[in-house]
Amino acid sequence: MKKQLFTTTLALAIGCSSFSMIPAAVQPIEVSAATTNVYNNQQAVNQMADKIIATGKSLIGKATYSNTEYKPTAPYKFSCASFLMYIFEKNGVDLGTYNENYMMEQGTAVSRNNLQKGDLVFFKSKKTGTDPDHVGIYIGNNKLLHMADPKQNIVISDMKSKPYYTENYYGARRVLPSLLSANPATKGDKIVENALKYKNKAKIGSVNNPSQMRFTAGGYVDYVYKASGVKLNAANTNLSSLMKLGTTVSKANLKKGDLVFFNSKIGSKTPSLVGIYAGDHRVIIPNNSGVMTRVLLVDYYKDHYITAKRVTTGK
Repeated sequence: MKKQLFTTTLALAIGCSSFSMIPAAVQPIEVSAATTNVYNNQQAVNQMADKIIATGKSLIGKATYSNTEYKPTAPYKFSCASFLMYIFEKNGVDLGTYNENYMMEQGTAVSRNNLQKGDLVFFKSKKTGTDPDHVGIYIGNNKLLHMADPKQNIVISDMKSKPYYTENYYGARRVLPSLLSANPATKGDKIVENALKYKNKAKIGSVNNPSQMRFTAGGYVDYVYKASGVKLNAANTNLSSLMKLGTTVSKANLKKGDLVFFNSKIGSKTPSLVGIYAGDHRVIIPNNSGVMTRVLLVDYYKDHYITAKRVTTGK
């Protein structure tokens, strides 16, 4: 059963609940060090994993389990998935989701005997359905850091210690380094980094005044790209004008820095929402609630997707 998580401003669907069975084509594979170095060097990956794990450990005894409330300030309240979202985001790595279903579609599938620090590990104890029950972060030496349940809260568990972990292991995903910038950073990386600087800071509405961190959606996009060394050269910054720029790209070929457009009415070609693609299904969206990150896997974004445009060239 899908659970609901509420904040004071927004209702969010979360919990260790639903997930579509992984197709055979993406079943867990062995991932070598050479593969992980495509995006970043292994030392940087290890350092980031250590920071994320340290943040998680610092919350032991300070946070409680909740499937109905997400509270990222003391007294902290998390579900298993929102706990991971929080500790990653606190270290500048935005998963873009508080739902373990979508986390399981990010990064690369890895086998159990090839786990490394920072990998996300999923479990399923239900005998019916295809939904995982739980997710945690692997911290090395067969140990898992996770928001366990209302009695234990955040704990470190040995994955060989109980039948739950040995019998209900469901899979793992390596999201580091794919969620990090490349080394050296690409133009798309720089755009994403600049866009994320204004998350929870910029106000999006009908006024465009960058000095006060107030933007229209199109003005925010234009500002971020200029700060990243990219001139959009649009006649104006309304969304219809932005959608005429660059080269059309398919959803399957999206790259960091591409612009993604959505409508308010399914089937319409008039954009009402724009996002900056951040890689690994994530999209940074300026709307009336501010600047937020979501994943294109959510039904709303799949249903209201119009097109995507590549407005950058080269690396």
